Amino acid sequence: MDDDLEARIRSGKALSESMGDFHVVGWDQQARTLTAGFTVRREYCHTNGTIAQGGFVTSWLDAAMAQAVRHDTDQQSGMVSLEIKVSFLERVGPGEGRAHGRVVRRGKRVVFMEGDLYNAQGRLAAQATSTGMLVP
Repeated sequence: MDDDLEARIRSGKALSESMGDFHVVGWDQQARTLTAGFTVRREYCHTNGTIAQGGFVTSWLDAAMAQAVRHDTDQQSGMVSLEIKVSFLERVGPGEGRAHGRVVRRGKRVVFMEGDLYNAQGRLAAQATSTGMLVP
């Protein structure tokens, strides 16, 4: 494997780039809510490049919730998803997107989360609930 690619994979940069440059915008510790931004590229979309495929929408929500857990644990824990439910409310097309991930409750091993995703027009486009297992 290419050494540069290996380094980008290990750092998470390759994954972030492949998810439309997914990045953390802010963290509200009191609300336990993380805000993330990303770009919905046309190649992520079906219907002639106009509607993001649901798996990408789910990935952005999952990533925002996982990053909320990382921030809520002061970068000491990550999480693996045990279950995720997504409700698709509006279309998500090309442009800038935003997602919020919230830690609802965190135990010693299990964490419950919620997520909201907004489309380029700023409308709530998808919501998620998730259960995860904490990992060091």
